[in-house]
Amino acid sequence: MSTRLTDLPLDPIETASRAELQALQLERLKWSLHHAYANSPVYRRKFDEAGVHPDQLQSLADLSRFPFTSKQDLRDNYPFGMFAVPQERVARIHASSGTTGKPTVVGYTLQDIDNWATVMARSIRASGARRGDKVHISYGYGLFTGGLGAHYGVEKAGLTAIPFGGGQTERQVQLIQDFKPEVIMVTPSYMLAIADEFERQGIDPASTSLRVGIFGAEPWTPEMRLAIEKRMGISAVDIYGLSEVMGPGVANECAETKDGPTIWEDHFYPEIIDPDTGAVLPDGEFGELVFTSLTKQAMPVVRYRTRDLTRLLPGTARAAFRRMEKVTGRTDDMMIVRGVNVFPSQIEELILRHAELAPHYQCVLAREGHLDTLTVRVECAHGSDTALAHPARERLAHEIKSYIGVTAGIEVLPEGGIERSVGKAKRIVDQRRR
Repeated sequence: MSTRLTDLPLDPIETASRAELQALQLERLKWSLHHAYANSPVYRRKFDEAGVHPDQLQSLADLSRFPFTSKQDLRDNYPFGMFAVPQERVARIHASSGTTGKPTVVGYTLQDIDNWATVMARSIRASGARRGDKVHISYGYGLFTGGLGAHYGVEKAGLTAIPFGGGQTERQVQLIQDFKPEVIMVTPSYMLAIADEFERQGIDPASTSLRVGIFGAEPWTPEMRLAIEKRMGISAVDIYGLSEVMGPGVANECAETKDGPTIWEDHFYPEIIDPDTGAVLPDGEFGELVFTSLTKQAMPVVRYRTRDLTRLLPGTARAAFRRMEKVTGRTDDMMIVRGVNVFPSQIEELILRHAELAPHYQCVLAREGHLDTLTVRVECAHGSDTALAHPARERLAHEIKSYIGVTAGIEVLPEGGIERSVGKAKRIVDQRRR
């Protein structure tokens, strides 16, 4: 194991062997499938229709015989139809924003909340937090899992939580200056907005007390990591999660290596599948990430299709635990422009090659006649102007055509021209339905 960058102790399972971890996984997976079948009418019906029973799981590989769960299952059983415990045992409810239909609702028992806090504390320690650190939490509180998930993890790790939430960017800057936190937890796009506000106030963002940034809730590229680290003077690590599986803390990068999030496999069993056929792919193959919960009581999930695209890799800083390659795209944020598959992360990677451009951008899809068009709106860099960015605009259009294979119009906007988000950045604006 690499030299650790924190004096906070590891959980004992983090030093287990791969064989020990797999034995625990099998034991917990058997329990989880039986729990879902016995207590969730939805899973009992799905298992019966697929002709499988929890007793048929004798090895981890047998999981592939069981049916998938999708976000549509949660929507079809809105609000509480996926719960597997009586209402009196549900200690908390969270939900997605529901901007594309009914929100997805998730429930937690007190034990679920404690397990969640445990993996969040483990994630924060892995990120490089130290004893006595103060953690500024800029994830939104409320039904969104980010704020409270981070909060309970900070307290479980024995650190000091500063529960700010999203928005009020000027005040965020003031309190970072006044309270001097060492760690910040926030979306990468909102971190850029905070950095912009520091500079607007004439403060060098790299001069703050911040040492570690734990960023999640949206895909971000390695180039974005380097840009944030340079601008803020911090170490930036990736946290991964989704509310349907638990919330943030399903996986987290280790500060020693920063080579992709380590999956906390004692609570969440991962698979990679071919997104078209559903076939399980071997470790190292690129595909869609699927999770089965191993310890969730209130709302177990069996083979939940995340829509995130990645691959599983061998463990490094936590040798027994597999890593996932950094997620930079989803099957549901892929744009198809005149037959070409395009991900926002590909556009972002090219934008970040140009010092004249800022990493604030949107991909606008429209239709001219029967043909789709793509326009990339991007801001000029801080202290620059649209005239100076004109050569970069021409180069960016050429690179998108050369590397991605699609023709895109480029609009360079003045600083502040892209609306700032206090949560997940809105990267795609689809005007084709209007």
